[in-house]
This record gives sequence, structure tokens and C-alpha cells, in this order.
Amino acid sequence: METAPYASTMTTDPTPVAPADLARATELRPEGCTPAPDVPEAIAKRPPQTKSAAEWAYQRVVLYLKAFEENLSDDQDAAMAFTGGAAGVLRIQGIGFSAPDIVTFTGQDMQGQQCLQLLHVSQLNVMLRAVSKPPDQPEPLRIGFRLARALETEAENEDAAED
Repeated sequence: METAPYASTMTTDPTPVAPADLARATELRPEGCTPAPDVPEAIAKRPPQTKSAAEWAYQRVVLYLKAFEENLSDDQDAAMAFTGGAAGVLRIQGIGFSAPDIVTFTGQDMQGQQCLQLLHVSQLNVMLRAVSKPPDQPEPLRIGFRLARALETEAENEDAAED
């Protein structure tokens, strides 16, 4: 997968980095810069300013989810906890958006009840968590991988339609 050159940086150099030198997406840790999820070239071709806030937030959540899932064991699924409320934890089954400003999350709570969370992009504040997959589920659910592939395919199809 080819990525945009500005998507992330990684350094072990302890020299302070000026804000202007930081990549567009990066995660700073005490041991140095750790790359945030790379933005696939097909998605990076379309500038963020041409997307609604909801679409841009959706794409970034998908990429972070995929990166998070890459570190899970085979007996774990990704879930998210919603901060600032009593919504609890949601085992992620779907992520979507409604332009210009709504991001949606679907899934099940820890009791197996279906849930739909609607968030305005200005209130998007979630915590990704690893939870044990249900015993009756043979394979872990890797929604981030499927959604990231769908994002790339959609971007490539848009490029082909413009040519």
C-alpha cells in the first residue's frame, strides 16, 4: 500500500521538533514520534477541504481503527467507549457518516443489545478498546480492515471516473 508522503513521520532523534515540521498526522510519545495511521495515496489525492467534516472524520476513524486492530490478538475484537456520557462500550460492527457533520457507529453493547451512536463531528470523542470476542464467534471481527479497503476502492473508483 503506497501512502501519502505527509501522512506520518517516525524519528528517534531527541531534538525538539518545531510545530511546522510535524507531519499532518502523528502521535508523540516519550520515546519519540510514533506514526499515526498512514493515509492511503488513493484517499490522500482528494484534499480534506473538498470533504465534509463528517466524511473526513469518518475516514480518519476508520484508519485509526484499522491500526488499532493490527495489534489485537485472535481472541480480541475492537470496541469503543464513548467519553462524557453513560453510553458504555460498543462492540464495533459499522461506522458511517452523514454529510456534513454526523458520524455514526453501530454495534452491540456488552449485553448483546443492538446500538446506534450518532455523534456530531464537534463532539467526536471515543476510546478504542480491546475486548474478548464472544465465545460463539469463530473469528475476530476486523471491521477496520474491511472499511479501510472500501475507502481505498471508493477513492480509486472516483479517480477512474474523473479520467
